[in-house]
Amino acid sequence: MVYGVILAGGVGSRMGGDKPKQYLNVKNKPIIIYTIEKFFTVPEFERIIVLCPKQWVEHTKNLIEKHLSPAKDRIVVIQGGDTRNETIMNAIKFIDSEGNLNDDTIIVTHDSVRPFVTHRIITENIESAKEFGACDTVVPATDTIVEARDNKTITYIPDRSKMYQGQTPQSFNALKLKNMYESLSEDEKNILTDAAKIFVMKGEKVALVQGETYNMKITYPYDLRVAKSLLEEEYDD
Repeated sequence: MVYGVILAGGVGSRMGGDKPKQYLNVKNKPIIIYTIEKFFTVPEFERIIVLCPKQWVEHTKNLIEKHLSPAKDRIVVIQGGDTRNETIMNAIKFIDSEGNLNDDTIIVTHDSVRPFVTHRIITENIESAKEFGACDTVVPATDTIVEARDNKTITYIPDRSKMYQGQTPQSFNALKLKNMYESLSEDEKNILTDAAKIFVMKGEKVALVQGETYNMKITYPYDLRVAKSLLEEEYDD
């Protein structure tokens, strides 16, 4: 089985204000709803799991009832964890509680504030996760990347042609991810930036799925202005 896992745990501190960025409205609809809609159009998903902070669970359910009522039976909202990876583990625990966690279970994890993900990106994630066990959506780096180990001076400039910028979705064999995560030490867990790194740390291959430059993450006020323009253009067509 294949599950969509939408990560809505961010508090939006870099955006400012008292509302997490995924709940900000664009054209009278919250960003998170646009993202869920993209997942709902993919028939391969058994269910779509939305994970958010405890205090936002009921609000999220109400938004889904309002904007996605015909789809609500395929969507479940549950509490996330303290970290991104613990949130993903909560999704896997939910799948396990339904009796659907096995060697063939695939999860497609995605940031709730990336509403421009495409059907192609999602389906290619599913295919790659089935084939390789893990995949990451990326775009080639367009700027030169520099390393500064002391955060003051350049220590290394890698070959840009081999550098990529990570996006989401990131997709995995759920049981394999769970087992590897549980095998990590606390020190190893503390240096994780995302779930794909778990596979890399364990010497497992992570396939690349070609992303899109417009599959942007809405993080700062500038991003929100760009997103409003893109969404207005997309939904006015």
